[in-house]
Amino acid sequence: MVEYKIKRIYMKTVQNIKTGILFLLLLAVLSQCKEDLSSPLEKNTTPPGVVSNVSVKNQAGKALIQYTLPSDQDLLYVKAVYTLASGKVMEVKSSYYNNSLEVEGFADTIEYNVQLFSVNRSEVASAPVNVKIKPMENPIWAVYRSMSAIPSLGGIQISAANELQRDLTIQVMVDSLGEWVPSIDNIYTSAKAIKQNVRGLKPNAETFAITIRDRWLNYTDTLVTTLTPLYESVLPKSGYRVYNLPTDAPQGYASTGIAKLWDNDTMVWPNVSLTSTTITTPQWITFDTGKLAKLSRIVIWDYPEYTNSGRMYYMNGSMRNFEVWASDNPPSDGSWNNWHKLGEFEQIKPSGILTTGTQTTEDYNYANAGISYDFDIQAPKGRYIRIKCNKNWSGTTYFSIAEVQLYGDAR
Repeated sequence: MVEYKIKRIYMKTVQNIKTGILFLLLLAVLSQCKEDLSSPLEKNTTPPGVVSNVSVKNQAGKALIQYTLPSDQDLLYVKAVYTLASGKVMEVKSSYYNNSLEVEGFADTIEYNVQLFSVNRSEVASAPVNVKIKPMENPIWAVYRSMSAIPSLGGIQISAANELQRDLTIQVMVDSLGEWVPSIDNIYTSAKAIKQNVRGLKPNAETFAITIRDRWLNYTDTLVTTLTPLYESVLPKSGYRVYNLPTDAPQGYASTGIAKLWDNDTMVWPNVSLTSTTITTPQWITFDTGKLAKLSRIVIWDYPEYTNSGRMYYMNGSMRNFEVWASDNPPSDGSWNNWHKLGEFEQIKPSGILTTGTQTTEDYNYANAGISYDFDIQAPKGRYIRIKCNKNWSGTTYFSIAEVQLYGDAR
């Protein structure tokens, strides 16, 4: 019996040793596979040929470099390496399907050296080809020269022309103990005609420093101006009233209604205003805010539809292209006499996705918080509001709104 137990222990020990050896061998194989996967699939250590027939098209803040590719069969891409005035080293790659690449991020119009490398599938680079470029003026300067700032309700309004529609950041700063500090959130825009309001400022005279930068942290000079933001307050919903006029769109359901726009419910059906889905021409509704005011903006909460992916904005009756009008004495016949336009708007998702029925988390949070639309600061006072939908996200004209909130100066 003792001999049998000893034999069993011996056999088990041998089996454990074999298992351990197999495990170590497996780890070694897996490690080798990982190394193979992370390494180039080909092993060609001969550098590829260089690009030829290089030409340069200098552009605003950047340059387009065109070339003829070398004839190497295993060519993978062409790489440009250059250094910005800030000292940051940049690298741009373009696949072998292209015969050009773009280098950008330049702050000035001096001459820069760009090195072009051909790279094969083994990640072996050719000798460099040196290319001289001389970018045209960075677009931020043209935007800066066109920029102006005026007082607006609750803040200041900044206008500028961004003809090339480049991505820009407008930074607004105020003086704090002798230091310029950001006033509130920056303005991020690529709009061709910039007209943005900086909100949340007190109606006191204050000196502002406004500068523009691009995504490579190139800055313009600073516009320094003293402005007094205009008074702005919430127009209380307790004063809002239904004000139906003959040409207004009918509601799509008996359970929906214009009064649902100020019931403080932005999510639950049927606490929305939903116009008729059978009308194909532009539709509008009218209501009374209860106060004659210098109107500054409206916040609109769309109704989020139920879908298999959860609650969804930017679909069905959510307004995509619309107008907001105001009047101090609207005609009883429902005509547009004595109405003035406060603004014409397009709803744009933060993600920039154009298709209907799609949204990112950022898109959802943006709409769920209510979207603010700024009015023309030069428009006269108004009390009655008319919202006109020209096109919804489904391409027709009916529209659904869960909630609204008006702002302005009703003193």
